Amino acid sequence: MATEKILNISPVGRVEGDLDVRVYIEGNKVVKAHTQAAMFRGFEKIMKGKDYQSGLIVTPRICGICGGSHLYCASSALDTALKTTLPPNALLLRAIGQCCETIQSIPRWFYAIFATDMCNKKFAKFPLYNEVCKRWAPYVGKNFQIGLTASGRPVEVYALFGGQWPHSSYMVPGGVMCSPTLHDITRAYSILNQFRNDWLEPIFLGCKIDRYLQIKTWEDLLAWVEENESQKNSDLGLFIRAGLEFGLDNFGQGLGKFMAYGTYIHKDLWNKPTIESRNQAVISPSGFFDGKNYHELSHLKVTESVKHSWYEDVDTAHPWKEPMPSPVKSTNLHNTDFSQKYSWAKSPRYDDHAVEVGPLARVVMAANPKNLKHQIQDPLFGDIISKKGPSVFTRTLARLHEEPKLFKLVHEWLDQVVLDDEFYIKPQLRDGQGWGATEAARGALAHWVDIEDGKIKNYQVIAPTTWNVGPNDEKGRAGAIEAALTGIEIADPHDPVEVGLVARSFDSCLVCTVHAFDKQGKNLSNFRIN
Repeated sequence: MATEKILNISPVGRVEGDLDVRVYIEGNKVVKAHTQAAMFRGFEKIMKGKDYQSGLIVTPRICGICGGSHLYCASSALDTALKTTLPPNALLLRAIGQCCETIQSIPRWFYAIFATDMCNKKFAKFPLYNEVCKRWAPYVGKNFQIGLTASGRPVEVYALFGGQWPHSSYMVPGGVMCSPTLHDITRAYSILNQFRNDWLEPIFLGCKIDRYLQIKTWEDLLAWVEENESQKNSDLGLFIRAGLEFGLDNFGQGLGKFMAYGTYIHKDLWNKPTIESRNQAVISPSGFFDGKNYHELSHLKVTESVKHSWYEDVDTAHPWKEPMPSPVKSTNLHNTDFSQKYSWAKSPRYDDHAVEVGPLARVVMAANPKNLKHQIQDPLFGDIISKKGPSVFTRTLARLHEEPKLFKLVHEWLDQVVLDDEFYIKPQLRDGQGWGATEAARGALAHWVDIEDGKIKNYQVIAPTTWNVGPNDEKGRAGAIEAALTGIEIADPHDPVEVGLVARSFDSCLVCTVHAFDKQGKNLSNFRIN
């Protein structure tokens, strides 16, 4: 029997705090994995008892990268609780801001977080390795700086309407607190055109956006890569060729079950916001895919478990019924008994399923043949999942695939803004429960609020990272990253780049020192991934 070794990776940076990962290896194969969120945040406790609008100011500070997504959720949660009326312009400007935040995140994540792992010496034996390093080596790669510089353009559009980015508060119940001029709209077009002309088409795609969006199947995608030298040698073309050559499609499969809340609400379909009407109003579709079949989304099927979290035990419950988190009195941050409590993250479940959220979940929902006419209808990843299955490669490709599609949507929404129409309709304060959701760059994000006497009685946030890095639940079932790490093979335990690639494919931002230990706790080595 192979000797079990343990790799402790600490920390794995993420937006919500510090994440540690422990993997158990027999031979060269990971047989079990645990994810440990090692930083307590407590934003829900901050807001309890505060004015009902506090979420608009506090929650965008949860994250310095996707604060706009939290604002989108906070304003939508209040819309449903207060039964507001939203003018079409408000829904358009919310969608534009949310979408621009995601568009900027994609190249920033790819060049600064993911692609640098493909420069690891593990892949030096492959023919495309030198070209990968030439393009994407951190700081010195030919396209590294170009991609990062370009990523700043889309949030300039956000700031035109939001006043600033990050930490804007321009979305409010009843609409948006801005009234753009023709100059603002014209400036937004100009910024987006610069982004397209400097990077998106010549460097990332190697073709016009409309040509790329014609791709419908896995075979179409491979044919697109070989269609001409420009597409073959684009950064997307190189990722597809190198990703397959390096074997990124052979590991990191994960749960195979996906959930998305959907986002970008149609300007004419949610003017009287209700929770029940949201599924039919979103442009990026919502849903749950169990590995075989699609199911309609219901937020009432979301629950959280704290069995393995550093909180006082409470029954698994829906966020509206879930009490404010109460940390256990004695929290052992160096806990090595992973059968007990070992993380600040909770364990969200959908209809009692552990699920993966994120770009791959979104593109899987976009392939649902029952999507409505105004919703994104894109069969590509339905075909890819059926032929290739989920993997590090598929998950990364899904996020890259969204870039041209989202860019085109923002252009369409700018066309629809009517400058002399209203942008805000003042709501009336009332008690009630609200739910607001969106698709942040990293996946499904939702806020639940309970308002009583104008104050926040309860506020719950489940971030996409919580879905993906949450610990085992009360039934011992692994979360998304724990499942994706299980079964991978590590060629060199002193440089486990495979672990980094899996975590980075979920955008877990793994950058720090790794410590390896044997079963008795003997320190084997200290090293850095990448």
